[in-house]
Amino acid sequence: MDRRAFAAGLAGAVLARPLRASEGLPKVVVTKDPSCGCCSGWADHLKQAGFPVEIVETAEISRVKTRLGVPRALASCHTGEVGGSVIEGHVPAGSIKRLLAEKPQAVGLAVPGMPVGSPGMEVEGIEADTYEVVLFGPAGPRTFARYRGAQEA
Repeated sequence: MDRRAFAAGLAGAVLARPLRASEGLPKVVVTKDPSCGCCSGWADHLKQAGFPVEIVETAEISRVKTRLGVPRALASCHTGEVGGSVIEGHVPAGSIKRLLAEKPQAVGLAVPGMPVGSPGMEVEGIEADTYEVVLFGPAGPRTFARYRGAQEA
C-alpha cells in the first residue's frame, strides 16, 4: 500500500466513526414531564450517541413548546434544545448530528407523536413504525429524514 492509499484509508476511518462528546457534541437540554418514562429513554439514546444531556422536569411543558415555537401539529411528549435548535419528540441522534453539521435555516426538528420503535419508544415484540423527522421553521415543515425504528429508511 502506498502512502496516498494509507492516508485516504485513515481519513475515511476517522470520518466514519461517531463523534464523542469530548470531540465537540453540544449538550442537549431535555425538558420533560416528571412522570414520563419514554422521555428518559430518549435521553439515554442521546447519551449513548455521545451527547451530554441535562434533564429539566416540569409540569408546564406546553409553555416550553410555545416559547420555543414548536407548532402544535408537531408536538410530542418532550422538547430538547441543542446548539440553538429545538428538538421535539423522539428524534434519532443521527438526525440531530446532521442538523448540527448542515445548519439549515430552521427552528429545529420534530418527530410528531410517539412512533413505536423510535428512540425511547422501543417495544419488545412489536414491529417498529416508519416515521418522518420533520424540519420546521419559517419556510414551513418539510421532511428531513425517514426512519424505521432507529434506522434511517
